[in-house]
Amino acid sequence: MKKFAAACFAAWLCLALCACAGKNDKPAPERAAVESGERQFAAPAEGDLIAIFDTSLGEVRAVLYPDAAPMAVENFAGLARTGYYDGTVIWRSEYGFAVQGGDATGTGTGGSTIFNNNPYPLEASADLRHYAGALCAAFASGGEAEGGNSQFYFVTALPGSVDKAMQDELAANGYTESQIAAYAAAGGLPYLDNTDTVFGQVYAGMEVVDAMACVQTDAAEDGSDTFRPAEEAAITINSVTVTAWPGPQADGEAAGGETGGEANEG
Repeated sequence: MKKFAAACFAAWLCLALCACAGKNDKPAPERAAVESGERQFAAPAEGDLIAIFDTSLGEVRAVLYPDAAPMAVENFAGLARTGYYDGTVIWRSEYGFAVQGGDATGTGTGGSTIFNNNPYPLEASADLRHYAGALCAAFASGGEAEGGNSQFYFVTALPGSVDKAMQDELAANGYTESQIAAYAAAGGLPYLDNTDTVFGQVYAGMEVVDAMACVQTDAAEDGSDTFRPAEEAAITINSVTVTAWPGPQADGEAAGGETGGEANEG
């Protein structure tokens, strides 16, 4: 598995470097609808828990999976209820990889939980994968507070990022034909499947997520990309609402569920 993860990372790094030759040269990917029997590509159903992200670039909606990642969803929904995410920023924008937020400090070094501020453990599920559009818990590691907290990220891997060689590696590591086909169609980050928790999937507004990954980012003194949105390209999360599908209409008219800072954990 370690060799597989290293091979996947090398392939992604090559793709990312080629795509981001210029920090402003980040074309929005063209994503076709993915036809798959995998859970993450099914339309939400009555009673499913969803998260609605109102951001400065538009609205994103994701279905949540409390049965597969109960602590991640409980923490995320609980923080949303308190308004923790309101006014926070997307502090990381890495084209072809992920956009990350959920840190009230806006630095990527902070984070909080509803569990007396203690981190929660990994909840990796063989049924949930890091396909493009996956909503994932960002895990701290290497310190005293190892585990999940308030930080989250959306996978923005490009279509075609899981090539034939990587698909063969997935097959050798026990992935199902359906999962491999979904990765081939959607793109993704399979080397993170056993290291981070997937707790949701975008079903509306993926173009907004992609726009987050295409903003101008600051360069470090040595010219390398910091992956931090430039001041003039800052992305704000105005609010996060967690409710039952279908939730409020885009125009703000209720269609089942509560709006504002309220969250229902189902």
